[in-house]
Amino acid sequence: MADLTAKDIQKLRVDAGVGMMDAKQALTDADGDFDKAFELLRERGQASIAKRADREAHEGTIGTYVHIQNGRPVMGVMVELACETDFVAKSDEFRETADDIAMHVSWGNPSWVTREQADPEEVAKERDLLARQAAAEGKPEAVVERIVEGRLNSWYTDRVLYDQKFVNAEKFEGTVGDLVSQLAAKMGENISVRKFARVAVGE
Repeated sequence: MADLTAKDIQKLRVDAGVGMMDAKQALTDADGDFDKAFELLRERGQASIAKRADREAHEGTIGTYVHIQNGRPVMGVMVELACETDFVAKSDEFRETADDIAMHVSWGNPSWVTREQADPEEVAKERDLLARQAAAEGKPEAVVERIVEGRLNSWYTDRVLYDQKFVNAEKFEGTVGDLVSQLAAKMGENISVRKFARVAVGE
């Protein structure tokens, strides 16, 4: 058996997002080979989704949803759900999830997929407005920042797809981001919503 150092185990634990004992076992099984140990953790479904996110997702599918009202289409949504392999892209569950997210977008009408994609100017403008509102309400200056952050989180929830509660709670309880993360963990791949488009009559 290879000599394992605490430093090796700690590095694998942090990189893979696993417990100390899982990291040690993987290194033992891989005879001390760090890369092989990481791959073993991936195969066992133990490596964290955060690390999967570093891998390229060049495959995927387009989820669609059309809302019919009074016998005619009044809204259409397309969502690109990305993954790493053609095998996952063709799976029924993956394609169904893409359609479910498209249906959600029709209802939630988000502006961005993640907070990181939010327009900095819009965020700054909203933050300034919330600060002025809190001051006008007579809130103590010491707590204004906390109030602004709390209200800004609610603002994000209204506008960011991953922050929104999935519309069909009977099918999945949690945010759209949680839904995507759960699918990524189950499939063992980097899965993400890359972009979406929503078109409605009269908007």
